[in-house]
Parts: sequence; structure tokens; C-alpha cells
Amino acid sequence: MDLISLLIGIILVGLICYVLWWLIEKIGLPEPFNKIAVVLVALIAVVYLLGVLGGMVPVFQFRR
Repeated sequence: MDLISLLIGIILVGLICYVLWWLIEKIGLPEPFNKIAVVLVALIAVVYLLGVLGGMVPVFQFRR
């Protein structure tokens, strides 16, 4: 059950980051701000992934 919740959490965070990335590109920010926003989204995704894989960030807990 823990592996399934870990996988669901990673997929949800990936989907949220992808939607944010797409939204940033769709809005059409000026060039320096666009790159900064994309780097921030990618950095948040990487930090969350490393935290989950390292066991520091709690993932979704499903109760029966």
C-alpha cells in the first residue's frame, strides 16, 4: 500500500508541475521572468522528488 501511495503522490506532483509549466508558457511572460518561473517550477519538482525518495516528505496516506 505504501508503494501505491508513493506512486500516486509522485504522479500528482508531476501533473501539477506540468500544468504550471504549460500555464507559464501559455501566459507568455516576458523572457527573463519566463525562464525564472520555469526554473522555479522545475526546482520545486526536483526538491519534492528528492524529499520523497529520501523519506523526508510525507506522501498521501490512504486509510481503509
